[in-house]
Amino acid sequence: MSKVSPRYTEDFKKSIVSLYHNGKTQRQLHEEYGVSPNTLARWIKAYSEVKLDDNTVITAKQVKALQKRNALLEEENLIFKKAIAIFMPHSNKD
Repeated sequence: MSKVSPRYTEDFKKSIVSLYHNGKTQRQLHEEYGVSPNTLARWIKAYSEVKLDDNTVITAKQVKALQKRNALLEEENLIFKKAIAIFMPHSNKD
């Protein structure tokens, strides 16, 4: 018989990470909420906040999403450059 893992809401995960940053240990959180240590470590990594130079606060999860979006845009840009090279060849005046 397999054990089904409970699904937690984003708010719950963020609350647990907040408790961690406010002094609760991973062990205490595991004992109080029944969340496995591995899961807690993943949440802490994903939901911990980073403060940028302009005082903007983002999470690791948001950074990963931005990196993914950036990679997609770079790929699209490369495709457009190749298309321009194909459809607009250099003139003989160069």
